[in-house]
Amino acid sequence: MGSTHVQNEKARTGIWGLDAILSGGFSRGHVFLVEGAPGTGKTTVALQFLLEGARAGEKSLYITLSETEQELRQGAASHGWELGDRIAVYELLPPESLLDEDQQQSLLYSSDLELGETTKQIFEAVERFQPSRVVLDSLSEIRLLAQSSLRYRRQILAIKHYFAKFGTTVMLLDDLTAEVADKTVHSVAHGVLRLEELAPSYGAERRRVRIIKYRGVKFRGGYHDSTITTGGVNVFPRLVASEFRGSLKRSTKSTGSAEFDGLLGGGIETGSSTLILGPAGTGKSLVAITNVVAAIKRGEKAAMFVFDEELGLLFDRMTKLGIDLGAMQEAGNLFVEQVDAAELSPGEFAHRVRRQVDEQDIKIVVIDSLNGYQAAMPEENSLILHMHELLQYLNRRGAATFMTVAQHGLVGDMKAPVDVTYLADTVILLRYFEALGSVRRAISVIKKRTGVHEATIREYRIDQRGLTIGAPLNEFQGVLRGVPVYAGERQLLDGQSE
Repeated sequence: MGSTHVQNEKARTGIWGLDAILSGGFSRGHVFLVEGAPGTGKTTVALQFLLEGARAGEKSLYITLSETEQELRQGAASHGWELGDRIAVYELLPPESLLDEDQQQSLLYSSDLELGETTKQIFEAVERFQPSRVVLDSLSEIRLLAQSSLRYRRQILAIKHYFAKFGTTVMLLDDLTAEVADKTVHSVAHGVLRLEELAPSYGAERRRVRIIKYRGVKFRGGYHDSTITTGGVNVFPRLVASEFRGSLKRSTKSTGSAEFDGLLGGGIETGSSTLILGPAGTGKSLVAITNVVAAIKRGEKAAMFVFDEELGLLFDRMTKLGIDLGAMQEAGNLFVEQVDAAELSPGEFAHRVRRQVDEQDIKIVVIDSLNGYQAAMPEENSLILHMHELLQYLNRRGAATFMTVAQHGLVGDMKAPVDVTYLADTVILLRYFEALGSVRRAISVIKKRTGVHEATIREYRIDQRGLTIGAPLNEFQGVLRGVPVYAGERQLLDGQSE
């Protein structure tokens, strides 16, 4: 029977991220519980599990007590799946319909008889189909028939021992619709997988997955973001940067501007993160994109994840500043992705960044901006943790990361909505200042972990040439108060005096 398929390797679920957090899949010959409220994707996970078995040449059986076979096949078809001849669907009829006039029994079946009949049908179906993978959907029907917790436990144990004889890998589905939370199956099952759905006050629903228990296996604990799309359930394993340790030779790369390099003490280090802080309109995106242009000229590849701006507008804006992002994208050197914070979970975003860096050998990553990224977060604490893991991962991959944060206000005492300055290796501060009756812009580096940097403040301009940074200016006062005032009368940008 199913024992012919029992091998040392695990029974994969067919869901990449789920197999990753399960350390390869489900241990063969055991009973696993997949639980979650209606609509969390249990049936979809179960079908993917059986389809993966079919791809490996295994016979599978889907026993349904709550859905009709037609509903099940329609659900599979919506994902573009054909169950084929290796997956049998057995629709378990309610015991009442088994009665006919020839049977001299009362229509009022005792629950004992119903429960026994149901279990008998399950065993008969298994004997007939000889599967190596079985899904039983759902336990709530068996719990209702059992009526008491003791009889329910005995029934689950009977099912477990029956399947154990044949080395069958079993997935039990539980929709958690019982009035009392019964943890019976938790203790009996070899592993427990919980599927959850959360509804934020705005935006798409958020789904997540957690392994509650898995005997004898070191699994990845905690919550992992997931989605259901056409094609099945996707799970995005929580990023753990410490798993990607490795020796990395760091080098300093030019920003493409001698003045900018001077301000940064030589340039930007590979495997480091840079935070660009400033009020709206100071050119934070341009400062990051200047580094992208320099990297692409060196023959490197870059990726930009844009939260706040429509891509067409960004491309038009940069074209007026002499930067053709469209041409870089068409040449395959720049990957630009528009990110909708309301629709994307942090785990999926981290996965997208990681996939681009790994598959395309990206050396420059721009996240514009963290204000938009924070909008995707349920609370600020988790933003810091997500950013910490993502930045550590990118640093260990040798990528230089640029993040922008828009501060509230334009001048005076400005506050950032989220403080990640301690996470970044380099912090670049952009400010407006007043000099001789006109509003100008100032740039300074206030932190650099990876080496020395200029302590000066430089003026910069944004025009059709892009970003132009002038010589260091010393006649400033009130920089740390957030209101830089130029007190001198000489050596403005381009060496002009006024």
